[in-house]
Amino acid sequence: MKLEVVRPGFTTTVQDLGRPGHAALGVGRSGAADRASFRLANRLVGNPADAAALEVTLGGLVLRASAVTTVAVTGALCPVSPGGMNAPMTLWPGDELVLGTASHGLRCYVAVRGGIDVTPVLGSRSTDTLGKLGPPPLAAGMLLPVGTPGAFPAADLAPRAALPAAPVLRVTQGPRRDWFTSPDDLLSTVYTVSPDSDRVGIRLIGPPLSRAREGELPSEACVPGSVQVPPSGRPILFHADSPTTGGYPVIAVVEEDDLDVAAQLRPGQTVSFRPAS
Repeated sequence: MKLEVVRPGFTTTVQDLGRPGHAALGVGRSGAADRASFRLANRLVGNPADAAALEVTLGGLVLRASAVTTVAVTGALCPVSPGGMNAPMTLWPGDELVLGTASHGLRCYVAVRGGIDVTPVLGSRSTDTLGKLGPPPLAAGMLLPVGTPGAFPAADLAPRAALPAAPVLRVTQGPRRDWFTSPDDLLSTVYTVSPDSDRVGIRLIGPPLSRAREGELPSEACVPGSVQVPPSGRPILFHADSPTTGGYPVIAVVEEDDLDVAAQLRPGQTVSFRPAS
């Protein structure tokens, strides 16, 4: 079984649950940016939670099946043909799965029964866009191998809650909060997502945060969810492909569960922060 990439969409990569445990080697976690949507797609086709699937930015993907298979699409809201989102659908030989442009949210997930069976690197099939590990982003004409299917899925529909229009992300205090004159300004500001955002970091536009200390900070460990503030004073929220170290002060860290919400932020959308309870 193979899936032919007829059109790769804006940006499509292979992702699983990532390669944690290699930070000491300078290798980030990577993996699906919206893990809840990723896991849901795999459940709908009867895959293990960590089976490799496709992460599609803004839609536009077209795949052609070479044999009978079951697929499911979750995540950002977009037109899907045949069938629809959040439900398993059958593709027959020669059928095409077509994703339109996402109208809400940023990333869709396409799971196929059996999983995308590319060669693992350091135990993961994920594409790390910063470290250049794993398979390259999809291109037209690629043939994606599919693994051996497991049990047939039992679920026939799994609707998810609507994506928030203006998300509020929960944060804990960062290790360099004292580097800022008014660190609570982060919590009282409504930021706009910059078009320069990607899987490495979500760049935020808003009033600059002023420094209480000048000078450079030696590089120190970072994790996905770290809110780092460069000299411009405008925060960057590190995400799935974030580096393992950084040299700018981290003012706060977003809760792990809220990173799924952050993964669906679109350029131009607003976002704010509140203290984690």
